[in-house]
Amino acid sequence: MPAMEAALARRGAQEAPLLVANRTEMASLLERPLRAAILAAAENGAVQRAVARHGMRLGARRFVAGESDAEFIDVAKQVNAGGFAVACGILGEGVRNAGEANDAARRYCAMLDRFAAEHIDANVAFKLTHVGLDVDPELAYENAARIAETARSHGNTMRLDMEQSRYVDATLAVYRRLRERFDNVGFVLQSYLFRSADDLRAHLNLAPNVRFVKGAYLESPAIAYAAKSDVDANYLRLVETSLTNEGYTAIATHDPKIIAAVERIVEREHLPLRGRFEFQMLYGISAPLAKRLVERGYRVRLAVPFGDYWFPYLMRRLAERPANLAFFLKGALSRP
Repeated sequence: MPAMEAALARRGAQEAPLLVANRTEMASLLERPLRAAILAAAENGAVQRAVARHGMRLGARRFVAGESDAEFIDVAKQVNAGGFAVACGILGEGVRNAGEANDAARRYCAMLDRFAAEHIDANVAFKLTHVGLDVDPELAYENAARIAETARSHGNTMRLDMEQSRYVDATLAVYRRLRERFDNVGFVLQSYLFRSADDLRAHLNLAPNVRFVKGAYLESPAIAYAAKSDVDANYLRLVETSLTNEGYTAIATHDPKIIAAVERIVEREHLPLRGRFEFQMLYGISAPLAKRLVERGYRVRLAVPFGDYWFPYLMRRLAERPANLAFFLKGALSRP
């Protein structure tokens, strides 16, 4: 009997890693259709109307500062008081005409003016489609340049967010044009896209300010990694390349394993805890982890979005991490 028990124990020890791997792979297989369903819901008119009517009180406010400028400013000040910097995002994209694009740019400039006037530690990040990319690429560039000029006048920075893969070339082209005039602009690369390593290498000569994210859109397996393990591995490769070259690196993640790996790189390269990189996290997610990083001396910036167009943003956050869906549904079902 002891021999049999020992043999069973050895077998169990051998099979345990396989069981974990199988569960991980199964979760990865199930996650893609769930993400697709969540993103499809974001385009459904009936869902949009229902959530727009009730979503804020049902739990969306965990992820979104509110709908008005005043609500955002209140949250930004609270975030600063907690030791965090802020990335301001006015929710909106895919504007339909030049008037809407110009209005979005004006709002970002006004926010930068207000940050300076009220001594708020915050910059702005925006999608080029919000300032006119689908209307006219030149309009988007001009609006982005207006925002960059306002940021520079206050000693501040701005960042071009990255959108679906079809916008990557246009976004990087605007970034390169801006860098001919401004040194206070940054951009984003998504680690689930195969091309991101080449895109990073192509911009290293600019000592870029680049933020790394995993990616929030549902892209074809022909151009993007499908397995989470591949996305994570590419993320760390991109971050390491950035940290070991000139520039500024924004590491946007809530993954403790990735953060631990970044800390090892920082220690190995003898990088200062501030000045060459920062961690970034989403408002309302992983607050205890973010606080621990601040307590250890790191600069941490929280992305704090607000505005009327919050529903698609919320759905992308749920799609990025479907576990967040449980939180939202729990809030919805607990209401009368």
